[in-house]
Amino acid sequence: MAGSGHRWFELAVLVLSSAEWASIMRYVVQAITQSISPPIVVQKYGGSSVADVAGIQRVAARIAETREQGKQVCVVVSAMGSTTDELLGRARAISEAPPRRELDMLLTCGERASMALLSMAVSERGYQAISFTGSQSGILTNDRHSGARIIEVRPVRVQDELERGRVVIVAGFQGVSYKREITTLGRGGSDTTAVALAAALNAEYCEICSDVEGVFSADPRVVGAARLIEAISHDEMLELATHGARVLHSEAVEFARRSGIALYARATAKSGGGTRIDRVGAEAEASIGVTGQTHLVRVCSDSPHRAEQILGVLDRTRVALLCVRHSRGPAGADSIAVWFGLDDVPDWPEVCDELTRVAGQDAIADSFGQVSVVGRGLGEDPRTIIEVSRVAAEITVPIEEIITSPLRVTAFCRAGDVDDLVAALHRRFCQ
Repeated sequence: MAGSGHRWFELAVLVLSSAEWASIMRYVVQAITQSISPPIVVQKYGGSSVADVAGIQRVAARIAETREQGKQVCVVVSAMGSTTDELLGRARAISEAPPRRELDMLLTCGERASMALLSMAVSERGYQAISFTGSQSGILTNDRHSGARIIEVRPVRVQDELERGRVVIVAGFQGVSYKREITTLGRGGSDTTAVALAAALNAEYCEICSDVEGVFSADPRVVGAARLIEAISHDEMLELATHGARVLHSEAVEFARRSGIALYARATAKSGGGTRIDRVGAEAEASIGVTGQTHLVRVCSDSPHRAEQILGVLDRTRVALLCVRHSRGPAGADSIAVWFGLDDVPDWPEVCDELTRVAGQDAIADSFGQVSVVGRGLGEDPRTIIEVSRVAAEITVPIEEIITSPLRVTAFCRAGDVDDLVAALHRRFCQ
């Protein structure tokens, strides 16, 4: 048997390439290192948590508490308070449609200020700390400015500093493209930075910390009776995040789902509790939430061959679409309706001009919103659609269009009606 074992080993050496052996050895070394190294925790702190010096000191104290528990800590931080909006306002005071590349260069300054100040605050508490930008942390993205997507994370420097016992503070919301251009990840992108790093570092868990306790059944500022959801599946959370819930960025949820990282949405002021986003089993109670979103645009046309031109403009300007309804009638007639948000379209005036040239001014309306009811099986039940329409009619909110997925029913309406419809649907489905 021993001889047979040796022959199998010799055969494996011949069959496997040097690159494959190197990969296997890296895995073995990583497994051994993880068995003897303290667990890694990734924490993300939003802009409201670091809005001023007092907030930064409170966050530093929370980081120190985690460090005292024997954890290695990697922190991702957003820009202080309303810094991003202020920088964006300055840009628009100079240019109505500022170039996306230059906006990325400008807006990443906010997170860099936060990371340096927080690193100083942690050091003052007796722990060595070091701050890194997104590019220094190995956050590699595609080449889209204002809404880039992470394609790979190479956290070599982060790992080195954690092993030296330092707390690593990373600027969220940003990365570097394969063309070595600074990019931003879109509104809420610091969440994605945190979860992507947690996956790459094989962290024990990732906390998304903000001024709210977790994920609620609706925005508590809109619905006073909204309840905290203690556990929710990745799929349901992804639907909520994609359609307006700002507690978590949708791409962060997708990263967590793919990597299997334990993800929590928690209040900065607390060390536990909150909402766990995980692979909730089928036996768990179905989570139901209602979320709303404004600043949506609808582009529609019934003119022949306009659909391809409209989609061509949106592709060229890299606009992320929420919904497309496209049908082809007799004699090549096209009917198209496209919905998208403006949060990551900072040069909307230029994009609007291009769309106007191909579709006409009457085809574009930018005063819309949407309200979504999310829960297992809702979109598969015709009664849900009937009930959403009935509730909207009762409060005299005109519905432009309804779309569904297995987990969601979404009603498009005027932006000014969003909060009223959220409150009414929450009363119907969540109370």
